[in-house]
Amino acid sequence: MTTDEITLKRRTACLSVLSNTLLVIGKLSIGILTGTVSLISEAIHSGVDLLAAAIACLAVRKSCLPPDQDHDYGHGKVENVSAAFESLLIIVAALSILYEAVGKFFHPQVPESLNLAIVIMLASSLINAIVSARLYYVGEKTGSEALKADGMHLRADVWTSAAVMAGIFLMKVTGWAILDPLIACLVALGILRVGYKMCRRSYDDLTDASLSDDEESKIGHIIMETPGVKGYHHLRTRISGSETIMDFHLELDRTLPLSQAHAISDKVESALQKKYGPCDPMIHLDPR
Repeated sequence: MTTDEITLKRRTACLSVLSNTLLVIGKLSIGILTGTVSLISEAIHSGVDLLAAAIACLAVRKSCLPPDQDHDYGHGKVENVSAAFESLLIIVAALSILYEAVGKFFHPQVPESLNLAIVIMLASSLINAIVSARLYYVGEKTGSEALKADGMHLRADVWTSAAVMAGIFLMKVTGWAILDPLIACLVALGILRVGYKMCRRSYDDLTDASLSDDEESKIGHIIMETPGVKGYHHLRTRISGSETIMDFHLELDRTLPLSQAHAISDKVESALQKKYGPCDPMIHLDPR
């Protein structure tokens, strides 16, 4: 990974921390001021977002360190651990919101100063939309699982913030106090769904699940496109942080001199790295 990519990952991770800090302060202050449980639940959610963003920021810094004596394959798995921890935080946040909302069902009341609540939720949706798009873009560009997880998390927040804003507006128009805890419950269920999906993805990465059949077919196509290659077998793949790890047996003409066989192997490796970045393919040459 280049120095520019490392710098880009670190700055983007810090952007997430800054935006979540502002949202936590704004939502919590107005939520307490107006007594809006759906807004307080969103503040709790943003608080978890802030903690997750801080963890992602630290994970990005750690994963960018080069291999050392204790980690021959680098520190890429730190990002996978970060994504897994973030998914668990999302689930905890959802359960805490449900706990707060259920209590309000028995004593519903229309909060005051709902205009302030609508304004902060509108600002939250816009900020999260911009930051999540940036996080996911940089995560895709640099192969950072921590940034992509944070981006997916904030992308879900865009819709939950919009739902809370719409609910607060309806409560203001209709005077139906029951809408406040009801919206909070719907937000919590949506967050739980996102947490489950992220948890499942993190589990696959941490247990070295293979890439999809479609992705492995693409790898095979790249291998076979290289001139001089007769075939391949025993392809194995897995993800480690921002790296795609793969190894396979490359079938070449048995009459080729070693130098020529090695040159073909280098071309295969170069083609794979062009597609997957620092994928570090381990290639075993087989005569055919």
